[in-house]
Amino acid sequence: MTIGVPGSEVALETSRLLLRPWRVAEAVVQRELWTERDPRVPPHRRIDADGHPTVEELESSIRTDELWSTGLLAVERKATRDVIGYCGLVDSGRGSAGEPELAFELLRRVWCQGYATEAASAVLEWATVSGYGRLWATVWDWNTASRRVLAKVGFTETERREVDAVYGTTLFTTKQL
Repeated sequence: MTIGVPGSEVALETSRLLLRPWRVAEAVVQRELWTERDPRVPPHRRIDADGHPTVEELESSIRTDELWSTGLLAVERKATRDVIGYCGLVDSGRGSAGEPELAFELLRRVWCQGYATEAASAVLEWATVSGYGRLWATVWDWNTASRRVLAKVGFTETERREVDAVYGTTLFTTKQL
């Protein structure tokens, strides 16, 4: 994996993927991710009855929110140059101070090809080089595919859980770097 840090932006490269800041034109990919989300995901993470967030709202977010330039990186397939999702580190406030959360989400059409594991591994390597000692990741108990990815990259489930009677239980996982 190659790690590049032009300015404050992170760019990570694996044999098949480039993880880099989002471009405004890629808001359509973010919108597609929103439309594909499992109905068990809480409503604030899905397209609402009024159609929000719109592509225009997502474009604005890419322009103004640092999250899309230094946190959740676009995952681009090098062979086809298409963006297939995101992966990165966020300060969700759910873990301990100085211990960000690993987050990833890919378009359904690319599931089961090892991209999530590859992208997460690249982010973990970057986190190690950057001096992080431990990372968190949360996952719904019903999301077996993401739980498998987290296990493959070395996360272990903790005893901490957040139970929601409607949407299921959020499991907290951690990884020592």
